[in-house]
Amino acid sequence: MTATEDHIDRLPEPALSRPTSQAERVADLLRTFVIDGELAPGVRLSEEKLSRKYEVSRNTLREAFRLLGHERLLVHHMHRGVFVNRPTSEDVRDLFNARRSLELPAVRGAATSPADRVRAVGSAVDEGERARAERDWWRMGSANMRFHEALAALAGSTRVNEFMRQILAETRLVFHVMDAPREFHDPYLKWNRRIHLALAEGDAETAAAELTTYLDTSERQLVTAFVAMEEGSRSARPPI
Repeated sequence: MTATEDHIDRLPEPALSRPTSQAERVADLLRTFVIDGELAPGVRLSEEKLSRKYEVSRNTLREAFRLLGHERLLVHHMHRGVFVNRPTSEDVRDLFNARRSLELPAVRGAATSPADRVRAVGSAVDEGERARAERDWWRMGSANMRFHEALAALAGSTRVNEFMRQILAETRLVFHVMDAPREFHDPYLKWNRRIHLALAEGDAETAAAELTTYLDTSERQLVTAFVAMEEGSRSARPPI
């Protein structure tokens, strides 16, 4: 994926629904593109192209940018424009802390969750397994985002669902920076299935224990990779 305005031309055309205001609808649309991997860190968001593509005013678009800026998904660079943000190792640590606070309580309370919410967790695992069979690593990453979104949805809270979508959008940017979807998603797919099976059997404590180890392992892997990348970037800078 390239960090150019031309990337906007390739964005899909999903229906704008759910949130109340036009700016919120556009923000939700762009957030979904980040979660699905359609928008990568460093991509410049052209007001002209986006307003024309989605038939919204520039004022509406700027308000959507402001909302996503508060979520740390977008960043404004003076005299250059609005860009998809690029997370750091400290962002990774904070994101995993936030994910623990949302996902783990939802999983621990899953014994009282309706069966369709547990099935949604399994459906996300199914999608990941199909993507792996087709060697579609980015789609496998999207399925992994859906898996964690479904885990948080076990709580049955609209607010938790909204917070989780924000967190997952930032998390997807982390994986974009790594640019190795197979290496960072494939090892966890079997883990996803174990968590789903425990939930389907009504064993929420086992599912929560598995998820705790899962998140700890994933955080260590990503932080280690980010720190190495950041140190390499600093050492490559010419002396002042």
